[in-house]
Amino acid sequence: MKQITILSGKGGTGKTTITASFAALSRNAVFADCDVDASNLHLLLKPEVEQTVEFKGLKLAVIDSDRCTRCGLCEEKCRFNAIHDFKVDPIQCEGCGVCVYVCPVKAIDFVDRVCGHAYISRTRFGPMSHARLKPGMENSGKLVTLVRQNAKRLAEEKGRDLVLVDGPPGIGCPVIASLSEIDAGLVVVEPTLSGIHDLKRALGLLRHFKVDPLVCINKHDLNHKNTEDIEEFCAENGVEVVGLVPFDPEVTRAMVAGLPVVEYAPGAPASNAIKETWSRVKLHLGL
Repeated sequence: MKQITILSGKGGTGKTTITASFAALSRNAVFADCDVDASNLHLLLKPEVEQTVEFKGLKLAVIDSDRCTRCGLCEEKCRFNAIHDFKVDPIQCEGCGVCVYVCPVKAIDFVDRVCGHAYISRTRFGPMSHARLKPGMENSGKLVTLVRQNAKRLAEEKGRDLVLVDGPPGIGCPVIASLSEIDAGLVVVEPTLSGIHDLKRALGLLRHFKVDPLVCINKHDLNHKNTEDIEEFCAENGVEVVGLVPFDPEVTRAMVAGLPVVEYAPGAPASNAIKETWSRVKLHLGL
């Protein structure tokens, strides 16, 4: 079984568009949407949820008014300004536990709180593991790990030879969590100056964690100079550019229709380029 994460230095590069088309082109894969803070792969794959599991992240401090002596020590020591009038603001509380530690009468309890949900679903292309973190909640990296574990388990149970991961944007903790045990990371980049900067950061992250890097340049024909600079940088650093996807209005129409572009317009220029990219990715993975 092989695993590949599609990632980008920032949101909006076309990462999920590429991932959804790869899902439509795959024949024996499990899909994982690890962008748990702002997931949208489900908009194109339209999963039917079969299992739902509560995700419990950081604990929440709760003050027992019957035991509380109103000494004010908890409010004084809280660094997150989460305690007012001897009540805890669940949004502000970071679950650090300082208030529990300093309370002289043990009037503060630590309770589990549901920070999101993880799902096991089926799509018309295959099984899917995904999740949604509630607004303002922490520990998205931990939830990403759960999504990855569920996807790997599904692949093993169903005899699938590929786990296709739609990773979070950026280079933070959720992205790092999406890269564990990965065989390759495909960075989707646009030919802009900020895109080149973000590409270098993403490739640096892959290099740090010893993940085999690949690059796909989306809308490559919008700036030929920057595309050439990206190709030159990749060549100098031994990174294979596996895809050059042109700007194509059919992609927007496909998004409006809620379909991967290779399904909506199979003969469109972008679809043909994505198919070629997918073939190179499979070859690289030995599939």
